[in-house]
Amino acid sequence: MNTTSKRMSAAGLLIAIGIVYGDIGTSPLYVMKSIVEGNGGIGNVNRDFIIGSISLVLWTVTLLTTLQTVLIALKATNHGEGGIFALYTLVRKRAKWLVLPALIGGAAILADGTLTPAVTVTTAIEGLKGLRFGGSVPVSTQGMVITITVIILLVLFSIQKMGTSIIGKAFGPIMFIWFSFLGIMGVINMAGDWSIIQAINPVYAIKLLFSPYNKAGIFILGSIFLATTGAEALYSDVGHVGKKNIIGSWPFVFVCLSLNYFGQGVWILNNSNFRPADGGVLNPFYEMIPINIRLFAIILATIAAVIASQALITGSFTLVAEASGLKFLPRMNINYPSTEKGQIYIPYINKGICVATIAIVLYFQTSAHMEAAYGLSITISMLATTILLYEWLVIKKINPLWNWIFLILFGVLEIMFMISSLTNFTHGGYISLFITIVIGFIMYVWYYGNKVRDKRESRNAYVRLDEYTDMLTNLSHDEDYPTYATNLVYMANVKYNKFIKREILYSILDKRPKRAKAYWFVTVNVTNEPFTAEYAVNTYGTKNVINIQLYLGFKKQTSVNVYIRQIVHDLIADGTIEPQPQEYTTTPGRDVGDFSFVIVNDVISPQTQLVGYEKWLVEARVRLQNLSSNPASWFGLEYADTVIERVPLILGKPNPSYIKRIKPKDYSHAKTK
Repeated sequence: MNTTSKRMSAAGLLIAIGIVYGDIGTSPLYVMKSIVEGNGGIGNVNRDFIIGSISLVLWTVTLLTTLQTVLIALKATNHGEGGIFALYTLVRKRAKWLVLPALIGGAAILADGTLTPAVTVTTAIEGLKGLRFGGSVPVSTQGMVITITVIILLVLFSIQKMGTSIIGKAFGPIMFIWFSFLGIMGVINMAGDWSIIQAINPVYAIKLLFSPYNKAGIFILGSIFLATTGAEALYSDVGHVGKKNIIGSWPFVFVCLSLNYFGQGVWILNNSNFRPADGGVLNPFYEMIPINIRLFAIILATIAAVIASQALITGSFTLVAEASGLKFLPRMNINYPSTEKGQIYIPYINKGICVATIAIVLYFQTSAHMEAAYGLSITISMLATTILLYEWLVIKKINPLWNWIFLILFGVLEIMFMISSLTNFTHGGYISLFITIVIGFIMYVWYYGNKVRDKRESRNAYVRLDEYTDMLTNLSHDEDYPTYATNLVYMANVKYNKFIKREILYSILDKRPKRAKAYWFVTVNVTNEPFTAEYAVNTYGTKNVINIQLYLGFKKQTSVNVYIRQIVHDLIADGTIEPQPQEYTTTPGRDVGDFSFVIVNDVISPQTQLVGYEKWLVEARVRLQNLSSNPASWFGLEYADTVIERVPLILGKPNPSYIKRIKPKDYSHAKTK
């Protein structure tokens, strides 16, 4: 995190507006539309209904975004970083079961990453449907809307690999214009009925829940909740922009959003007989904008929707990287398009989100149908965050009474919103829940599969590398064995400069001994600086066994092959290891031999003594490992001589099996037919 984002400044506030508020900032595109449609259309609403609905929206945003997120959650940061996984690291020592809300909440946020681009971009483009340009209507069908939406999404996902640092600089000014536009349009329409500000009174919100004019009853909260989706981004992105800049910019954003909801409410009340022309969809947001600037509004809304989608996509990359670090997900190939470590790109995740998002657009066809799926996953993530925040408040020794008030107030609110969102289960909510369950299942299997493995793994799974140096040196000079490679390199995590997994030495010594001129055990340590390139050497007093600790910046970590060759040359030059003269070579004077890189993966041994649930869990974890990205790509070894070797993983104490020896049977007297 750079220094400009730590302190409040004009630049910091602008960056916060551009990065943090994309999702919640596009909610006016669909919230009032969803509320009106849920009540049977514009002909079935009256003044009490509209004022009550706006009051519910304002107080939902006040409680869940302003109070819970901005004023409370932003204080719970881990070295300046926020988000559900950062929160989990702060409280995980409190109880083992807290990993469950972290897993569920993280899965729900990742599911939201597939829904937000679909909903926001589709809603923005729907503004073009039925809009006349001269004497024609260029976008006359929903099919055309879907086509334009899919094209925009494909372009958006295709540019992720190039990084977003350049376009990201434009996010702040664009979103500032967007929020200003929201506020101005709201005020212009409020001029038709200033009494709309009565909605500030929460009494109208409570009355609406029990009003006969509210046909959805308490389940209207499912549509109301759409106004606060994106609140979790304020917490997740605090490390990028700083809490002071979020606290300082939120009032401006909140006022602009509120004014726009007021304006939409006035337009609805003054146009109760309105019917959309040419089969268009009623959207109060677009209808309240004068026709002569509506095209500008649609373009601006589309850009805002793309920015909101971009924020969710990059947020998903960050979340997956954090999940991998916590062993919630398998390790994946992470690219860094820019010199900022926070700017990451995960090809596998980008493709997955792209496919899921476009599939959602093609499946639901309209934003109204997508809205039914939208929101459910966020209620789940918010409830999970509330549970973890309660534990954090306990750790901070806040008065227990206030802790319980926090838990009950926000827990009850979020459960109510969740139940309301579940009413849309058969209308599309099942998609949101399905995606959450799939992601959560993968996280559960990987995390608990590792736990079972660690628990059941033999106590002698790790050995001291320095205790095997004599054996390795002898093998290196034993001419009875053919040379496997001049330099045999194992990508292995050597802990405390001496402890190594037994399976690594098993690969060298037990699986047909591998003779090499030098045995290299390489540990890659990724630093927070982009271009660090340093190494430390420990040979344990030998010239054949070398432990290398690489310290590589996050932009350098995929250059292992190049650095190892240089290190070998350096160590030969200063006499640390034996020379490797090459008799047959196209490079005269070459003193560095060939390389073979070995990466060891586990396979379940038949001797593993696990049964039932534990056996299934470990086997599922190994399958996930095999399905994840090629380990060679983590280290930039795709074009090197690399071997992915499997070694048996024996878990639990194997039962000895014996077979009894008997004398050969005499068949000479056997009867023949």
